Amino acid sequence: MTSVFNHQEAIPQQYTCLGPNISPPLQFHNIPPAARSLVLIFEDVDATPKPWTHWMVFNIPPGTTEVPENTIPPGGIEGLANNHSFGYEGPCPKYFTGTHHYWFRLYSLDIILDLPPETEREAVEAAMQGHVLEMAALQGLCTAAE
Repeated sequence: MTSVFNHQEAIPQQYTCLGPNISPPLQFHNIPPAARSLVLIFEDVDATPKPWTHWMVFNIPPGTTEVPENTIPPGGIEGLANNHSFGYEGPCPKYFTGTHHYWFRLYSLDIILDLPPETEREAVEAAMQGHVLEMAALQGLCTAAE
């Protein structure tokens, strides 16, 4: 799903708050032919509150195969992340201790969500109920300096 780190490896610093804090390049493969839209959720499952949503984009066209570094998936709508903000918010190890596990989850849906950009994650997930065709996941790690 990305060329800059492998599943369960460290997320490079440039994609965290210790660097430029930009989104990594992403590649999408094997999207089901019945998909009408994609949803991308990037979260920290070790944060408080759990999970901490770092980025959410919905209604990504199903023909999308790549998202260049530091861009929004073309045609997608950014929803609200935690902090009620739009945009990518990378891992920030200066605010936690130990290793945190970050998940990029891509959902293929059989519908296009009828939601405004200022939608919270809970509303996106509720609208997705019963419409998820497949889900792909990539885990990245980030460890705070002790």
